[in-house]
Amino acid sequence: MSLLRISHYTLSSALGRGRAAHWQALQTSTTGLRKISFDTNHIDCYLGEVSGLNDALTGELKHFDCRNHRLAWLALQQDGFVETAAKLREKYGTARVGVFIGTSTAGIHSAELAYRESQVSRAPQATEGIEDRAASLPDWFDYRHTQNLFSVAEFVAQALQLSGPTLVISTACSSSAKVFAAAYRSLQLGLCDAAIVGGVDSLCLTTLYGFNSLQLISTEPCRPADVERKGISIGEAAGFAILEKPQRVGSDVLPYALLGYGESGDAHHMSSPDPQGRGAAAAMQAALTRAALTADAVDYINLHGTGTVANDAAEDQGVSTLFGHATPCSSTKGWTGHTLGAAGIVEAGIALLCIEHGFMPMSLNTQHKDPGLQANILLQSRHAPVQRVMSNSFGFGGSNCALLFGVAG
Repeated sequence: MSLLRISHYTLSSALGRGRAAHWQALQTSTTGLRKISFDTNHIDCYLGEVSGLNDALTGELKHFDCRNHRLAWLALQQDGFVETAAKLREKYGTARVGVFIGTSTAGIHSAELAYRESQVSRAPQATEGIEDRAASLPDWFDYRHTQNLFSVAEFVAQALQLSGPTLVISTACSSSAKVFAAAYRSLQLGLCDAAIVGGVDSLCLTTLYGFNSLQLISTEPCRPADVERKGISIGEAAGFAILEKPQRVGSDVLPYALLGYGESGDAHHMSSPDPQGRGAAAAMQAALTRAALTADAVDYINLHGTGTVANDAAEDQGVSTLFGHATPCSSTKGWTGHTLGAAGIVEAGIALLCIEHGFMPMSLNTQHKDPGLQANILLQSRHAPVQRVMSNSFGFGGSNCALLFGVAG
């Protein structure tokens, strides 16, 4: 099994709902980043917020209700994904379709709200222990179905009525890229015949104040690779794709494929990448090797490109070592913001849009490329044939994943 066909995909972010909204934004260089209020956040920053998340989940899914799962449900309803998943279920059987989801925080925002309510409603006693404080959380808070990391995959499986292998991967910002690798291995081992892969991360105060404490939040829309970049802009997003074993391409099957994947671990530092980019290069090389391709076969690289000095420089080292200085590349986080655990799936979706439309997006908001960076960062979008795209996702702790997408032959 040298590749997996991608028979359907969808994505929702601050750019809008579904593939068409994202393609429109890419063509018009329209960012989804806005200076907005979110909850009680007082940090001076721009956010990539998804609208339409006020309606609570109802019916059999109501116990999963939280911002994260509302976002997942919104995304699942785009581009006919639920209907396509139903056909997949009929084709293979509910137990033969796996669900592999990436997230970094799951529904932790619900825990933030619950803790805040508990502090307002009662004053803690000096003698009480942690068990007493936990017992004071409001009755509506359901840890298992909201904050628990597995709840994301459990929600998707129940929403799509699937009972195959189900798991969550939480490796920071590489989470929903690594689900492709996990699904590939499960299909190869015969544990399932098809897989739903995806990722979802929603805005929460833990993330915002956490990154701010590391002095990584930008006061302006993020400017990846710009000489005057100031850091990241946080966004939220969800996306999903269907992976199947190679088969005859029909009129209802997208002609795209996961050609290869590569994973590596820097083990360099908890929050800083290996400055030489060796982990990044190892992941990209592994993806090429698995696809039996050389670096010159890649037409465009979607960089992890967060807009921090350390990340941009390390990734530049890795890309330049492996690809040289000619391969066009850019970061699309100027459009969506850094969607953390959802970044892998969102940028996989963008990679597929690039292949479909013959398009290489510029690094939005990047005005003057840092002269210390050697890679061929696109400052203007380009229309040209695109057969293969490398998509990079690198997480805290040196958790790296590179995905190689292309036209299924």
